[in-house]
Amino acid sequence: MAMKFDPFRELDRVAGALLESRPGLRLMPMDLYREKDHYILSADLPGIDPGSVDIDVDGQLLTIRAERTLRGAEGVKWLTRERESGSFLRQLNLGQGIDTEGISARYENGVLNVMIPVSERAKPRKIEIVSGESSAAVQSATVEAPDAGRQGAVEA
Repeated sequence: MAMKFDPFRELDRVAGALLESRPGLRLMPMDLYREKDHYILSADLPGIDPGSVDIDVDGQLLTIRAERTLRGAEGVKWLTRERESGSFLRQLNLGQGIDTEGISARYENGVLNVMIPVSERAKPRKIEIVSGESSAAVQSATVEAPDAGRQGAVEA
């Protein structure tokens, strides 16, 4: 069996393992976009058992946790092992205008999709403009002009 050895990839892997800021936690790559009246978060979690994925909302903080365990037979001598096992974590501040009660999720083909609806009060809406002719009678006020006594009046 031929093996391909890339010293730079191995150096990146070792440096990444040594310099990782949170030992044991892995980053899950994600995309986030808005489509009409909801946001869609898509996170890559290949090889993750859907039962190990946990999504919760605490106030405006959305937290996604997942666990990947790699199975290997005892006594196996690994030639290369690039797939990481461990915990994955991602937290997002949702901000205002999100309907946290309506958040839903679906896991399919290694991708977790979280649908985050915008609350009704935060959705864009048209403001009706009422013209002066169709509104109630226009009120006018009379204000005395300074130093003119009662000779001139200004209508507002």
